[in-house]
Amino acid sequence: MAEERLELNERGLPPVRRALVIMAHPDDPEFFVGGTIGLLAEQGTEVRVLLVTDGSKGSDDRALSTRELIRLRREEQREATRRLGALDVIFFDYPDGELRHEPNVLRDVVRELRRFQPEMVLTNDPQRFYYESGYINHTDHRTIGAIVIDAVFPAARNFRYFPALLEEGFEPWYVRELWLAAPLEANHEVNTDTTAETRLQAILAHTSQVGDGTWIRERFAEMREKGEPLLEKFKRIELGGPPQQSDEEPPKDHAEAKLEASEEG
Repeated sequence: MAEERLELNERGLPPVRRALVIMAHPDDPEFFVGGTIGLLAEQGTEVRVLLVTDGSKGSDDRALSTRELIRLRREEQREATRRLGALDVIFFDYPDGELRHEPNVLRDVVRELRRFQPEMVLTNDPQRFYYESGYINHTDHRTIGAIVIDAVFPAARNFRYFPALLEEGFEPWYVRELWLAAPLEANHEVNTDTTAETRLQAILAHTSQVGDGTWIRERFAEMREKGEPLLEKFKRIELGGPPQQSDEEPPKDHAEAKLEASEEG
């Protein structure tokens, strides 16, 4: 049997020691889950941000070189991460807009999961192709969601995946909570009223994306004026911890999960 599921606290968050936010581009964490990151940091959770692409296509300014854009966006992300109260940010160098679900990317994500050992992972929903507002979800957002799901299960927890990682000292790790942001079908929401200003200030750090921030300030003011709670919505997937069994009894968690899935239809 797997370990007990984690109980949520009064803020709707699990009492985890470490959380890893894995997304595609600089500014994605702030826009998608900035309020939740702030709440996790406030409760003492160590939050690390992992960005998988270099953000090299995030500007229409032809006078700005690609190299300078990458450098600028990394500086902005470091500052935004600091403003949210997160621990740090890690950058991969996969080209912006060209992310593919390939073994080398999956391996690199698995390495960071095993290195940091987060109980909770937040990423994008790979099923969300568009939003009713008319926004088409970036291909990298969908792709990183699929990669992270496959990294969390089964690759990070199975020692037979990427055996070279064992040689590097990275043992299998069981993520307990997987949260997909702004999902096609939400089953959980977090009230981020108390960290809305923190999230706003973190977004404003991305000057290459929001300029002087006038429009984003106005948008936040409009949301406050409505008097409705500022919610960040998720598809929460509870995974449990490693199976607990005797030496004579084979693990049953994967088989049981498949049986339960078949019964759901």
